[in-house]
Amino acid sequence: MHKVVITSVNLRNSRRYVQIMESLGAEVSVVTPPEDGIASSILEDSGGLMLTGGPDVDPTLYGAKPDPDANLELCRPLDDLEIRLLDYALDHDMPVLAICRGMQLLNVAFGGQLIQDLPGHKAERSDGCWQPERHLIYMAPGAKAAAIIGSAGFFRVNSLHHQGLREAQRSPRLMTSAYSVEDGLIEGLESPNHSWVIGLQCHPERQDEVPRSFANLFAGFCERAEMYLAG
Repeated sequence: MHKVVITSVNLRNSRRYVQIMESLGAEVSVVTPPEDGIASSILEDSGGLMLTGGPDVDPTLYGAKPDPDANLELCRPLDDLEIRLLDYALDHDMPVLAICRGMQLLNVAFGGQLIQDLPGHKAERSDGCWQPERHLIYMAPGAKAAAIIGSAGFFRVNSLHHQGLREAQRSPRLMTSAYSVEDGLIEGLESPNHSWVIGLQCHPERQDEVPRSFANLFAGFCERAEMYLAG
């Protein structure tokens, strides 16, 4: 059994990710703040790092002042923890799957920036329940994510974020793999200088809100983690 590390603001937020990875046969270690252990100890004997959805990334990390009108929900201890682990994972070419906030943090860690507030992308309340927005994205045929999913082209996915990035905010060290058809927001990022570093803006762990083939991302991450541990 291979081990993967999942970062999360709390254990409740990690539940869906853990269930999926355990169903694929992975041993999961959930790391939440505060966590003062050094990255090498936390990721010891691990085959992959997953950065999950959660609170907003602190704008001071990319040299911006927090917008008072953006209604930011910050957790700087989580930012610091994830950047520390991500740096170690990247230095060791460990597989990384970064989802929603995770993709945003990936961009910031590579030197990019974020748009602090975006209208029309987060969940809305309907009949007493929170319903995610949905929109059409295009995934490039040459993207690693497309190869893992099994096809490129147009997909309708969920949208549960109010921060994000366009090309102006993207780190030049990352490659855009998918974007929103409606407004050009980046929906996927990959590192061309690493074996398996993939970010998605949507939430594929909410499996009834994305195409069924997106489950292959978790299976691919699981397989890559096993390969990493095998050397």
